[in-house]
Amino acid sequence: MTHPIYQVRAVEVVGPYTLRVEFTDNVEQVIDLRPVLAGELYGPLLDPELFNQVSIDPEVKTLVWPNGADFDPATLHDWPTYQEAFAASAREWARVSA
Repeated sequence: MTHPIYQVRAVEVVGPYTLRVEFTDNVEQVIDLRPVLAGELYGPLLDPELFNQVSIDPEVKTLVWPNGADFDPATLHDWPTYQEAFAASAREWARVSA
């Protein structure tokens, strides 16, 4: 059984907390991350200055931020499948930390 390996080729901030992400297989996603920015790791990305420092990790080819936040490239690639589960987790992180 083989699983595809997805890698990010390009990223662009296109709005508040929203990224256009292009993958090496030519799939492109526009992802609004605002609903998942909660908790210890992702919550700091609510600071627009920090959020806009997104970059591509040169080794694993996924999105990373200076605070150590990152996302699995497969999750980003198939974001429509995962976005609600991530948002539900973020709501729980926010509730627990409140």
